[in-house]
Amino acid sequence: MALKECEVELGGELKPKSFMAKDYGHDFSFDNAADLLESMGLPGGLLAMEDVLDCSFNKESGILWIRQKEKTQHYFRHIGRMVSFDTEIHVRVAHRHLHGLSGVKAKELFLWAPVSDVSVLDDGERLKFRSYGGITKTFPAKAFARGE
Repeated sequence: MALKECEVELGGELKPKSFMAKDYGHDFSFDNAADLLESMGLPGGLLAMEDVLDCSFNKESGILWIRQKEKTQHYFRHIGRMVSFDTEIHVRVAHRHLHGLSGVKAKELFLWAPVSDVSVLDDGERLKFRSYGGITKTFPAKAFARGE
């Protein structure tokens, strides 16, 4: 995997070694992030960001960091939901699980709810999304395949 290594300071603050130092471009950075998600048993299109500049991954801590040019929104047509991606996304990646996600919000009725955790359920066919406050939603995993 060609992702850059990053450092994690005490207190959990993510500090990429070469923050803003290099623009790897969308295709390279997005594909590497999607490959990482798929290697961990998650759908590659889960973080459907645009104009990705850079991404880093720390194998020891499992923290993935992705930076894009500007805040974007993506409509997941198979589930009928709009999702907002901030300019920076931080998340701890484990097998079939994203924990402590920051920078991602999903529109639910008239509100934007931050998404904090994503887990693949035991059957492997569904994803469970959790927001702060214990709110959960379950959707088919295929709705988040790369290219959807």
